[in-house]
Amino acid sequence: MEQKSLFSVISPIMVGPSSSHTAGAVRLGLMARNIYKNDFSKVKFVLYNSFATTGFGHGTDKGLLAGVLGYHVDDPAIKNIFDNVKNVSYSYDYAEDISRHPNSVDITFDDKMTISGDSVGAGEIRINCINGFSVNIDGTYDTLLLMYKDRPGMISTVSDIIQKQKVNIASLHCDRDSKGGTASMYVALDIPVGEDVVEKVRQIKDVFFVTNIRKLK
Repeated sequence: MEQKSLFSVISPIMVGPSSSHTAGAVRLGLMARNIYKNDFSKVKFVLYNSFATTGFGHGTDKGLLAGVLGYHVDDPAIKNIFDNVKNVSYSYDYAEDISRHPNSVDITFDDKMTISGDSVGAGEIRINCINGFSVNIDGTYDTLLLMYKDRPGMISTVSDIIQKQKVNIASLHCDRDSKGGTASMYVALDIPVGEDVVEKVRQIKDVFFVTNIRKLK
């Protein structure tokens, strides 16, 4: 029998009014922040479908911005988040796309990284695309994400570094734009790895981006 998380049974303790449009939006922003990790001066949100048409009334715009700024779902500051923004410019666009989830968003930091995700209900979220590469990150696992030049041996090299730390790999997924082109890999882990592991992966030949994504609380 499939186990359900607490979030799928009851809505999270949150600043309302909607678990999918408000709490989910905050958690999407938090996860995007966890992935990008860098300081940023500009962020752009593209809201799709229900997020675009009804999100304003539910505070989706506030939730997304609060999340990327590091606020959590139960923080009362979310209601007045526009008054608390300093040194960051932000913008919103709205679109309809039947191929996208009803509660979907693209979050772009400093025109450098675009992270796409969905709010799937009861505060749960899923990141499905990073800079055009397919992923499936829902915040339930600590995850190592890297981008690199596609070549043989990369999976075994990364796996060996992780396993030498006695950390079990829960799942691993790769994507690439072409043979020998740019590729991505995300590795879901049973326990978090330290920054020393991240640095070892960063030193692998042809790796040009790596980030250690902490699971959402």
